[in-house]
Amino acid sequence: MIKETAHTYQFDNGLRLMHMPSPTGVAYCGISIDAGTRDEMEEEEGMAHFCEHMMFKGTEKRKSWHIINRMEAVGGDLNAYTNKEETVVYAAFMKEHFNRAAELLFDIVFQSTYPQHEMDKESEVIADEIESYNDTPSELIFDRFENLIYEGNSLGHDILGTAENVRRFKTEDALQFVKRLYRPDKMVFFVYGDLPFNKVKKKVETLNRNFLSKASTPSEHPIAPSTHIVPKPGVFIEKKETHQAHVMIGRAAYGSKNEKRIAMYFLNNILGGPGMNSRLNIALREHRGLVYTVESSLTNYTDTSTWAIYFGCDTEDVDRCLKVVRHELNKLMNEPLSTRQFNAALKQIKGQIGVACDNFENYALDTAKAYLHYHKFEGMKDTINHLEKLTPQLLQRVAQEMFDEKGLTTLIFK
Repeated sequence: MIKETAHTYQFDNGLRLMHMPSPTGVAYCGISIDAGTRDEMEEEEGMAHFCEHMMFKGTEKRKSWHIINRMEAVGGDLNAYTNKEETVVYAAFMKEHFNRAAELLFDIVFQSTYPQHEMDKESEVIADEIESYNDTPSELIFDRFENLIYEGNSLGHDILGTAENVRRFKTEDALQFVKRLYRPDKMVFFVYGDLPFNKVKKKVETLNRNFLSKASTPSEHPIAPSTHIVPKPGVFIEKKETHQAHVMIGRAAYGSKNEKRIAMYFLNNILGGPGMNSRLNIALREHRGLVYTVESSLTNYTDTSTWAIYFGCDTEDVDRCLKVVRHELNKLMNEPLSTRQFNAALKQIKGQIGVACDNFENYALDTAKAYLHYHKFEGMKDTINHLEKLTPQLLQRVAQEMFDEKGLTTLIFK
């Protein structure tokens, strides 16, 4: 069982430390950086993801092989990912190897050299990744959908960028990007493990001093493009050579500071969350056999979110599926949930949250993300407290606001 307490500390250069105790001998630590796809200039599209790859390709003291082998030699794991708002590099290991993991993370984040010969090789790897993605319409449509609803905003950038762009990147481009954005005041070093906080703090303090003592004053962090999103409702069709049609319906929704975001989270779970008993799965798959996969997702950003329904079906069934989806949305708009329906849905989502928190790696990453962007720690109990304050009437008002057909964008691949 997770003990929901966290220790935090901020160093003089702005680097924040977050430590959470864990009940096992496995520990996780990493560096979350407030730099992602939305921070890219137009000519840099794909650079955040490219730099994440290149951090494993050499530092001032290590070659690629030494980076790869450093944690695996003790049975650990080193990993990273990039999304629209952050880049995260992290490790999983037995707790006695914390010092090894922490030093390696500081090395690759702050002392990577981005050698051109490695960039030339990696650009081809990423180009292949892009083409592989383009060959998978059920994944590609998510990017295309955000391209539509965030048109003109860097939130619409594809995380991978374009093959043309990544093949053009040079060492100086990468160094300029990380100098601008990989700043200690835009980072959180997080630890989730059975380790004394004072020991963790002392080690990070030493690494912070040793790795950043020679760092120059960081350049000004650029203001991200305007977050004002112009709705783009309507139906958009792209012709694809696919066996089945792929469909997304949704819109930009509430940002993190909007009190209605929890209600939207709850509604999304009722509609098409991970449970097989979600309303859309029952209506489209179980009752009518029209789809194999249907889901409703809510992707949160600091100042907005993307809500979307996805399903794949035979091309001749698209209109029928759209009518069924519209019917389910109308039901949530037209009348509030009954007390029995509300309590059942609340019981289910509380259980789902509890099960999700039992995945220690994801729990560490999620709490670090929250602390990076919002400077606060919210645990499972906090989320459940927010959910328990909801009412059927509030859910109906949010449904009426978010599910109005006039505000929805529909993208169809067929």
